[in-house]
Amino acid sequence: MSKPLAIVTAGPASAPIDEVRRLTNFATGEIGALLAGALLERGFEVLIFRGRGATHTEVPPGAQLQEFTANRELGTALEEVAEIRTTKVRAVFHAAALSDYSVASVLGPDGDTVRDAKIRSDWSEVRIILQPAAKILPRLRGWFPHAWIAGWKYEVDGARTKALEQAREQLLQGRTDATIVNGAAYGSGYGVLEGTNPPLHCATKRELADFLASRASNPAKARE
Repeated sequence: MSKPLAIVTAGPASAPIDEVRRLTNFATGEIGALLAGALLERGFEVLIFRGRGATHTEVPPGAQLQEFTANRELGTALEEVAEIRTTKVRAVFHAAALSDYSVASVLGPDGDTVRDAKIRSDWSEVRIILQPAAKILPRLRGWFPHAWIAGWKYEVDGARTKALEQAREQLLQGRTDATIVNGAAYGSGYGVLEGTNPPLHCATKRELADFLASRASNPAKARE
């Protein structure tokens, strides 16, 4: 019997400005490695999609790694998995820090669009025009209808109550089974929201990884 497949996204996405510069988010990718290890221990086949800028490069033995750079590249890779193996995917953990914006155009000091492979370093001013980047989370349910899906919400401003409210809103809009919230607004540790249940708290990344892997192994328990 083949093993159930779990997908983990981790690390940062980036948006190119020119051929040598890029905008990126900060994400180590460590939670992806911990999750992968916990899932492997529970008998899953694990596929990790990790941003190339991740600083935590450990890959647990037995996990498969595929790297990506931009949102669109990750989306294409996930869609390919869905086309071939969607019925085998039992869990999706979307922990990658994706770009909210991509670079629409770059303007030089004269206001003209820069088309050079490398922006000159002696200009007095460079303007970067951003546009919304492709979102992955809202598409996961359509790609993987049989999977238990968890998304992440990182909040910096405000208090924990507000961070939890925003995580709950994402849970509904993204049609996921769980949302994990962290960041300065939440405080230390991680909050886990499932449906209308009260939030749960995990103090460390390892505790969170073990908890989520157990949910993937027995998703019905989350609905009790």
